[in-house]
Amino acid sequence: MYKVLVGEYIDDEAVAGLHGARDVKVDVKVGISREEILEIIPEYDALIVRSVIKVDKELLDKAKNLKIVGRAGNGTDNINIPEATAHGVIVANTPDSNTVSACEIAIGLMIATSRNIVAANNFIRSGKWEREIFVGNELFEKTLGIIGLGRIGGLVATRMKAFGMKLVAYDPYISDERFKRYSCEKAKTLDELMEKADIITIHTPKTKETIDMINAENIHKLKDGVRLVNAARGGLFNEDAVAEGLRSGKIASFGYDVHTVEPRTDCVLYEFDNAVATPHIGATTYEAQRNVGTQVVRQVLNGLRGEIVETAVNLPAIGREEFLIVKPFINLAEKLGKIYFQIEKTPIANVVINYYGEIAGQETALVDSTAMKGILEPVLKEEVNYINAKPLAEKRGINISINKKERKYKNYSSAIEFIITSEEGKKIYVVGTIGMNNEERIISIKNHDVDMAISDNMIYLGNDDVPGVIGAVGATLGKEDINIATMNVGRRENSAIMLLTVDSEVGRKSLNKLKGLSQIKHYLDLTI
Repeated sequence: MYKVLVGEYIDDEAVAGLHGARDVKVDVKVGISREEILEIIPEYDALIVRSVIKVDKELLDKAKNLKIVGRAGNGTDNINIPEATAHGVIVANTPDSNTVSACEIAIGLMIATSRNIVAANNFIRSGKWEREIFVGNELFEKTLGIIGLGRIGGLVATRMKAFGMKLVAYDPYISDERFKRYSCEKAKTLDELMEKADIITIHTPKTKETIDMINAENIHKLKDGVRLVNAARGGLFNEDAVAEGLRSGKIASFGYDVHTVEPRTDCVLYEFDNAVATPHIGATTYEAQRNVGTQVVRQVLNGLRGEIVETAVNLPAIGREEFLIVKPFINLAEKLGKIYFQIEKTPIANVVINYYGEIAGQETALVDSTAMKGILEPVLKEEVNYINAKPLAEKRGINISINKKERKYKNYSSAIEFIITSEEGKKIYVVGTIGMNNEERIISIKNHDVDMAISDNMIYLGNDDVPGVIGAVGATLGKEDINIATMNVGRRENSAIMLLTVDSEVGRKSLNKLKGLSQIKHYLDLTI
């Protein structure tokens, strides 16, 4: 049983999902003190937090059993990521859980400020009635400038295109294909976007590059009467510069859900009726809170069970679209890695991973990690995961080399090749690919060409290349009431192998019957 500590609030349905997992024991201690969590954290395999609990070196040093920290939300400022990585602890957040809510608050601020909705509401509630002073602007045919065309920026683009807006975006880290997908004109510089946009919305993380993106030095480059929206992070637009722009009329309105200081009760922008503020409520929807809880629970359970944690922040960053492309190879690499220590018992000195064809053009760092997890997991007593696999290998003196080759592997459009060298200098070659319907296939093993789908029940046989051996193997397994699903034969000069998939688990007694055949030199019940 895995023990999970929920230290901060998550949705009740999500907690119920944890309680419903058969391999998990859950303790919910919302509002737990620092002293108590440091005392009890050694008991737990997983910790779920939001933004209050500090997951620092002190806590991680005490958390001897901790495997994963789930952050219910996007930011991870309260978690020491490098220290967690050094401890082999996965850190996963929930970046997609509130994207729709964040997108909608930005659009809401856009509409509210363009049509003076808040000021008009306050005016009429004061007992007055007048329309002419609340003249606003339509969004139709205006140019929307989107800074940051990631998940949320892409959602905003999709929705505002339906409003009939012209779209221009600035994001130097996004491929041209993504601009085309969202029908956005690509601004090569921030200045270019500022000069073209009637309304600007920002959707970037807070970094040295993005703080004060619109500031006192460049505000003059904005169109006269531009409208600004910030529902991303406080401080991306300099508040003093925005205030001066509102004062001068350069900026027609500013809608913002995020602040340089939170919580706050005083701000230079509060004096302006055309500056609409909300108290960081972008993710405060029932749907987003449910999604946050559900997603963090799913990632925590995946991490505990040794499965892929898609949102792990201390694994190589990879976009959702890219992840879907490489995901089949992630699973394939782990399974191929498990073969070595079943064939060869000698410690490893060197691992070479070669990528061929289309997969060589993708970000494969996550595949590298899962490959090493597969290689080490059969023999290491301590638990191996996607975070600590490569450091554990390096700690044991295993050299790892990654190569990408654009050419095909024989006739396969994509392939992964493992060349694993033992300390005695013996090399084991294993090659795999992804077939139709994302089917995982072995296409070469020990330099013998085969082509077989990976199955739960597989038998590897080294045999003499002589007449009758296939029949002898089939007859022997038939007598043991074991049905052969597929058989593939690989031949080289002076050697041959058979790779079989069977419909049921093969017991030791049955394997010994195969071993007793004179043509069989060695055998393995492969567990991959």
